[in-house]
Amino acid sequence: MYLQSAMPSLSVIIVNYNVRYFLEQCLHSVQKAMEGIPGEIIVIDNHSADGSMDYLPPLFPGIRFIAQPENLGFSKANNLGWRMAKGDYVLFLNPDTILPEDSLRQSLSAMNADSRIGALGIRMVDGSGQYLPESKRGFPNPKTSFFKLSGLIHLFPASPVFARYYLGHLSPLQSQEIEVLAGAYMMVQKKILEATGGFDERFFMYGEDVDLSYRIRLQGYKNWYLADSTIIHFKGESTRKDARYVALFYKAMVLFVEKHYGRQAGWYTFLLQAAIRARAALSFAAKLVRPGRAATTRRTIAVVIAGEPAAAGEVQSILEKNNYPVSSIYIADAGEPLLSLIGKQPVDEIIYCTGTATYKDIIRRLQELPPRVFCRFHAAGSRSIVGSHTKNTGGEALGDMGAIL
Repeated sequence: MYLQSAMPSLSVIIVNYNVRYFLEQCLHSVQKAMEGIPGEIIVIDNHSADGSMDYLPPLFPGIRFIAQPENLGFSKANNLGWRMAKGDYVLFLNPDTILPEDSLRQSLSAMNADSRIGALGIRMVDGSGQYLPESKRGFPNPKTSFFKLSGLIHLFPASPVFARYYLGHLSPLQSQEIEVLAGAYMMVQKKILEATGGFDERFFMYGEDVDLSYRIRLQGYKNWYLADSTIIHFKGESTRKDARYVALFYKAMVLFVEKHYGRQAGWYTFLLQAAIRARAALSFAAKLVRPGRAATTRRTIAVVIAGEPAAAGEVQSILEKNNYPVSSIYIADAGEPLLSLIGKQPVDEIIYCTGTATYKDIIRRLQELPPRVFCRFHAAGSRSIVGSHTKNTGGEALGDMGAIL
């Protein structure tokens, strides 16, 4: 399936846990992006209970699926993947992502052009086209972590002091060296993984990308942020931001500081605890002043299916199987100016289909839409539709085996 060329070989490692429909859409995009690149795609399934291993392997016979009898966590599963990988470069990729066709080629070209780039991340947007600040980050010293957990980072998003965790003072539209790469899309030279040992398996879910980024820099290499291509990271799907998230994040950050900063660990732990208490107090106060929401029923919605007729038919079939409350459907060519269409008639959702439209075009158009329009995605020939409107809330996946919320 992948052609031999002058391009270095690449192994894509994806860890899956109960997101079969999101992974289905991800794999369609990865296969497109891998065209002309020698390499392999390896999926490590962390004992999913949603039927992933029955559903996905028959749809993707050219992809290697490794089923685990237990949930190994992100770090351990990724280490298992890269140790069996054959590529010169390894891409760690989240299953709730969609790649444009040029993402892998641009990434490999940048790394191949500069041997001092040890690892590379990429510009990311969420399912509504909003830029994700975690695309580029700074190392979490005590102050930066306090500003993040306390919420002060959101009050001063461009400050080099308060927003240093997300490097808010650096342009997201400029490729540049940064400190921390996101594990959602992290391309690393295979030889550096061998030298560093890969991810520290003490980090179960969070902080492992921060730790590996730090150790790559200790090896004398650069961590590079690529702004020349943009991927969708639905966020919120592989992980939900709840009390468990806060606890795991706190634990991961304390582990990182104890490991790398030593004497600052006690002071750092105190600041983190203070930040969490401050954040909880603000959340409680917001609930007191926020008006209650009246109970609502699910209303019918106006849907635009942007794609060729065959793919649009697949989407309509999936919507019907899930009894989706559609009031009207408008089938538009994927190249039709949707901004103009939205201005002429009420539109609640747009379902983008690949086919005549490329992933790159869809991602570009997504960023031009007003945030009030919910967007979903469907690869031509696939059996599902996925969408997630913001990075903080879970999305919805519809498939011919039913819905997953």
